[in-house]
Amino acid sequence: MVGLVHLYTGNGKGKTSAAFGLALRMAGHGGKVLIVQFLKGMPTGEVIAAKKIPEIEVMRFGSKEFVNPKKPRPEDLEMARKGLYAAKGAMSSGEYRLVVLDEINVAVSFNLLSENDVIAAVKERHPSTEVVLTGRYAPKSFYDLADYVTEFKEIKHPFSRGVPAREGIEF
Repeated sequence: MVGLVHLYTGNGKGKTSAAFGLALRMAGHGGKVLIVQFLKGMPTGEVIAAKKIPEIEVMRFGSKEFVNPKKPRPEDLEMARKGLYAAKGAMSSGEYRLVVLDEINVAVSFNLLSENDVIAAVKERHPSTEVVLTGRYAPKSFYDLADYVTEFKEIKHPFSRGVPAREGIEF
């Protein structure tokens, strides 16, 4: 199987959920999956569930604190770099059939990672490794890199009516 690149971006809900769905599909066929999460440190249902599936591994490189896009903390930069290093090794190893870089687009938008470094890491992947890039604010170069591009567009969301994030739905 030739590994292709997916881009899930846009302001709508569901990018991470779609990536976890693809991970579940791959695991169902016996493929080993690595999900590398950037900027996320809070516990979420999908991570809790993934821990119960032997074929899926999740590595998290984020804190429980909000990252200020105009002034990221040194530890935010360091965690993002460590995440990309781990992802690069996994993508090139041939060990994983699918590697998800969750919120990588946001990490690049916040200048935690270089757009060119991410592109180089994806291009250096093992030929059979499928890769998913998720998050808002994907740069045009990621659109060009990807074989699949899906934009999630928010039409309506209960948050705009003051409904807070709900366990099992938004996290």
